[in-house]
Amino acid sequence: MTLIETSTSWVPRTWIGAPAPGGLALPAAQPTGSHLYAPRGVWLDDGLLVVADSGNHRVMVWHGVPDEDEAPADVVLGQPDATSEGPGAAGRGPERGMHLPCGVFVHDGRLVVCDSWHHRILIWDDVPRSSDVAPDVILGQVDASSTLENRGAGTSATGLYWPYGAAVVDGWFWVADTGNRRVLGWDGLPGPDDEPDVVLGQPDADGRDENRGGEAAADSFRWPHDIAGDADRLLVADAGNHRALGWAPRPDRDGPAGWAMGQNDLTTATEFPYAPQTAAGFRFPYAIDLDGDHLVVADTANNRVLWWEGIPQRTGAPADGVLGQPDLTANGENRWDRVDRDTLCWPYGISLHGARLAVADSGNNRVMVWERR
Repeated sequence: MTLIETSTSWVPRTWIGAPAPGGLALPAAQPTGSHLYAPRGVWLDDGLLVVADSGNHRVMVWHGVPDEDEAPADVVLGQPDATSEGPGAAGRGPERGMHLPCGVFVHDGRLVVCDSWHHRILIWDDVPRSSDVAPDVILGQVDASSTLENRGAGTSATGLYWPYGAAVVDGWFWVADTGNRRVLGWDGLPGPDDEPDVVLGQPDADGRDENRGGEAAADSFRWPHDIAGDADRLLVADAGNHRALGWAPRPDRDGPAGWAMGQNDLTTATEFPYAPQTAAGFRFPYAIDLDGDHLVVADTANNRVLWWEGIPQRTGAPADGVLGQPDLTANGENRWDRVDRDTLCWPYGISLHGARLAVADSGNNRVMVWERR
């Protein structure tokens, strides 16, 4: 395999969020329409950029992917305006507010937001073109004002606990129900009280033990955090076990994954917190995405994004390239130097679309849009 050099294949083009005077990127003292605070989720296509501005408890929408640094968002959701902050829409309540939103995506014109610390999924039937719009559908709670984990009761088929990631894969709606250590799947878009068709990672809809109460296994999770896939496979970033699990074909019932990335086998969960790193090891991979035959993983605590040319389907497959580090052995925050356009500090969310890759560079309070030459 040939290492993809970031200097020749990928170029960081657009910087959205906090500037870095003196090489340190800090959030604005008061929110603005241009700056971000610890963004954890991002999604882009040809005509949209959506960012979960997690520290400001809001979602920002750009209609048209910006091509200028620090471009202001067109739409702010979760707050009454671009200068307000705080969970629950600046004290107005959860009907239009958010608490630490994370995963975001758009599918068939619908905007989906993981309102993680309100323990729910928010869905807009159309991507809003004006700010402070309430969602059309809420999953995981009994109504728009409720915010308790698992609907204020025990673990069940319809409750959620810290849902950090979601995706639509080949018509199936999947949720990484992180606090319940499971992944839920529906055949189609669910309604608020629809029970999932598949529960992965637990023996039933009432369980929530880490790794099913034992050690890491091929059918267990510690912190499932993000989901990707296509018609042939399903991939889950199991951040707490420092790995991603893969199923092929897509599972239609609970069962073991076929392979793991980030570990040498399906039963270990080793963390390697010190350099040198390897092309096959992960440390808290919080995000995963694929487009066609290209796969990317946000190897968050190693401060890098790993890239595969072709989707591996064997355990321990090494990456083909790296973004954010000079090579596949380094893992320093901003390369142990100043913030620059091609450095990373805790990349938390990623979105791959053709020749563009958006990275929610959480520790640097920004989103960088990269382009492949």
